[in-house]
Amino acid sequence: MNHLATTSPLGVGHLRAAHERVGGALAMLLDELAHGVVLASSEGRLLLANQAARQVLSRGQPLAVQEGYLQAHDPKQTRVLRQALAKGGAGKRSLVSLRCPAGWGLSVAVVPLRGEGPARAPTLGLFLSRTSVCDSLMLCFFARSHGLTHSEEQVLAILCQGCSAPEVAVQLKVAVSTVRSHIRSLCAKTQSSGVRMLVGRVAVLPPLGSPLHHPVH
Repeated sequence: MNHLATTSPLGVGHLRAAHERVGGALAMLLDELAHGVVLASSEGRLLLANQAARQVLSRGQPLAVQEGYLQAHDPKQTRVLRQALAKGGAGKRSLVSLRCPAGWGLSVAVVPLRGEGPARAPTLGLFLSRTSVCDSLMLCFFARSHGLTHSEEQVLAILCQGCSAPEVAVQLKVAVSTVRSHIRSLCAKTQSSGVRMLVGRVAVLPPLGSPLHHPVH
């Protein structure tokens, strides 16, 4: 016999409390992600946005919220977004690219989520691209765990932006030979065969952001 069936009031109460605790923990977990995550209806009504997504939406471009509904920077891109949301409502996934006049782009994956019943309106998950290869928090963790110096961490951060050694030298106002020396040290400390592998190791770090002030150990 099902134990919950014999103690249904107590069992359901415990399940409801556990669900509320897990729901609160999931909300906090979403806020830790460097990726923006949005829950919306197939009509584009905003239901939930984590910390990273709220930062994107607060800029107002290329994705924004108006009167509770998601919209892109201009009518043409808004139509593209709404088409993706409509496809999500029909159970199909989409990937759209939105841009603002300044040239900054945002990729948005629209994923239909399973409802709780046949009559329930579909909920969509929108996963926003990150603005950089690695958030500063995780880069800091990576640097500390590999014993990198402050200068080496600076060089690595700029390399992760896709810059070459000469470009890093210009930004840091140092000689190219100094940057190359730092790169050799970075590769040795991280056991990387070159810049490509080094940046690749950083790119696959856990996608944690820094919505709060986290101590780094």
